[in-house]
Amino acid sequence: MNTPYIVIENIVRAALLEDLGHGHDITTRLTIPNDKQCRSVLRTREQGVLAGLSAALSAFTLTNPNFEMEILARDGDIIEAGQDIAIITGSAQATLIAERTALNLLSHMSGIASLTHKYVAEIQGTNAKICDTRKTLANLRALQKYAVRMGGGHNHRFGLDDAILIKDNHIAIAGGIEQALKSAINNASHTVKIEIEVDNLKQLEEVLKIGGANIIMLDNFCITDLKTAVNMIDGRAVTEASGGISLSTVREISQSGVSYISVGALTHSAPALDIGLDVGIL
Repeated sequence: MNTPYIVIENIVRAALLEDLGHGHDITTRLTIPNDKQCRSVLRTREQGVLAGLSAALSAFTLTNPNFEMEILARDGDIIEAGQDIAIITGSAQATLIAERTALNLLSHMSGIASLTHKYVAEIQGTNAKICDTRKTLANLRALQKYAVRMGGGHNHRFGLDDAILIKDNHIAIAGGIEQALKSAINNASHTVKIEIEVDNLKQLEEVLKIGGANIIMLDNFCITDLKTAVNMIDGRAVTEASGGISLSTVREISQSGVSYISVGALTHSAPALDIGLDVGIL
């Protein structure tokens, strides 16, 4: 997993602490002996794309560092229903404590990767790329965006600080496209790209007249206007289509000639992939 492990560990640790509340699992403590050992199998219940295995396994190791683990699949793999992902052997108490946190993260991230894979497959053969947005759950952005990559997608900006994206509300408060765009051009570092959102062809004309935008977001354009916009831009900026894009519309949008298609649903609406933990007593 190419997200720094300290980021993963901090997220998983916070999730475990949330679940443990006062510091213990009362059910497990009162029903399972301290010395009981078990062998558990992470197993898929449906087909999809695997993502988040490191996060899931860290839930077990943070609970008890003495687990033995056999990894049978890798993030990015297409997994089939009934496929074993990993075998975990060790403390039964620690297994039960870590189980829900591990499955929540693994199922959620694999769901994102699986949905992203469907979008990527839908636009195969075009020059467009699928990317995510900042419509992510608080404190889970790094993991959710990693899952998008595992599904074959690309990442948009990670936060408010790593790229300039002038949206409609910036334009409204700044006093117009010219004021917002020129201010960004005059004050931005030369190392930072500038993206601006437009809602119609008239706004696009103004942006092209001013110049200086590296990326132009074409928000909620109909297909006819999207094709016209790509022709108007004519390679002078990277193009990005956004706004209400679904699996039923993404193919036609990709054929308009846009460079990127940003899809908020990848992270805010992906259904969890059904993955379970089957436990056996040693």
